[in-house]
Amino acid sequence: MKNLKMYINGKFVDGKSGKFIDVLNPSTEEIVSRQPDGTVEDVNEAIDAAEKAQDAWAKTPAVERGKYLHKMAEGIRQHLDEFVDIIVKEQGKTLSWAKVEVGVTADYFDYMAGFSRTIEGEVIPSDRRGETIILTKRPIGVAAGILPWNFPFFLIARKAGAALITGCTIVLKPSQLTPENCCRFAEIVDETGLPAGVLNVVTGKGSLVGNAMAASPKIGIVSLTGSVGAGVKIMAAAAPNITKVSLELGGKAPAIVFADADLELAADCVIQSRIGNNGQICNNAERVYVHKDVKDKFTKMLLERFMKVSVGDPGKYLDVDMGPLIEKRALDSVAEKVEHAISQGAKLLCGGHRVGDKGYFYEATLMEATQEMDIVHEETFGPVLPIVEFDNIDQVISWANDVEYGLASSVFTKDIDTATKVCRELKFGETYINREHFEAMQGFHAGVKKSGIGGADGKHGVEEYLVTHVTYLDTHYE
Repeated sequence: MKNLKMYINGKFVDGKSGKFIDVLNPSTEEIVSRQPDGTVEDVNEAIDAAEKAQDAWAKTPAVERGKYLHKMAEGIRQHLDEFVDIIVKEQGKTLSWAKVEVGVTADYFDYMAGFSRTIEGEVIPSDRRGETIILTKRPIGVAAGILPWNFPFFLIARKAGAALITGCTIVLKPSQLTPENCCRFAEIVDETGLPAGVLNVVTGKGSLVGNAMAASPKIGIVSLTGSVGAGVKIMAAAAPNITKVSLELGGKAPAIVFADADLELAADCVIQSRIGNNGQICNNAERVYVHKDVKDKFTKMLLERFMKVSVGDPGKYLDVDMGPLIEKRALDSVAEKVEHAISQGAKLLCGGHRVGDKGYFYEATLMEATQEMDIVHEETFGPVLPIVEFDNIDQVISWANDVEYGLASSVFTKDIDTATKVCRELKFGETYINREHFEAMQGFHAGVKKSGIGGADGKHGVEEYLVTHVTYLDTHYE
């Protein structure tokens, strides 16, 4: 068992409280590490260090800042197997998904380093003779990055990459369920020679550490990936200082299968989009709408695939399809939602039960449902998929939009007119056509409604960490 350290102002520390929080392996329920139980004092010390370092970091040429990101990427690749092992143990991610996460994290730092020469301003025509209006971009200041447990490693890069390349410094707060990967990453950062205070890591409870970060008047932006409830609390904490927030929250992504779709492709993509990361991704397909003409055929195809999904400890079974849910509370929540759906009349086709009595495993679950049922509207965040039959395009668009979330969606059809109409009228930040739900780093991952504010990835994600400054330059030559 490891005792983890915080990373504040270039030093590895235990924190002010002297207390620790256990971290469990969700497959075995055994303690794998202990993290310092962070305090408000720890948060303030990290923010003060970041504030002190920010001016010099902003004055460092962006191309030099980018070199540090490349070093981080290289350090990750040199320790790929170690990070994979950490993520499998503390989050329960399957080996294949953990390898993807670590590899993409390294690639993301390299990608963000490439923005060092592309952050540009504008020259704007003036109404006055002899005057030039110049708009430049500046770092917003100190960033607070509050990380989730479902992609604990990748989200380090998603938040820190954009912050650091723009000249911001950052304080990271890993989920208390999955802190070890972030603490180990801090050691990689330290080895790069990054100036003290530019990147800091504070561990502990989100209700205390996260809120203290958001409430600080020294923070320029709070970026959170988490639940709607957490997002509401962060907004409330940030509000007195009018601090900018960027929130990626929940989702209830619909997958819409039309009668003319390639059903084999659709079935493969839908199941991949449902059981990926053990069903714990914000843009997982959370419900599938199938046209009445192919509903029975498609349901049979999905059922065959769901019945073959293997569940087990990814630390023991390297080729398992799904590992555990993250904690007992998540397991209970998924089980309760399935039971409630059945009580409302949903037909269970397969799954619907916990696997074993040790670890937080749950079967891949498929059920037939109707639009009014809660399972079609409320986020499940587990490997459960309700199938709903629809009659026509206008009906399914209306049903798909009838949720409080608006992150991801998908459409399966060979008709370009159908695809275009659905994409135009769906109220979601992302729509995938004839493919699985998984965003690209050069896109822009953002939702609407209760799925969040702002976004990440690509040039628009970089813009989240910048503010504008306009100079009115009057030369008086005329």
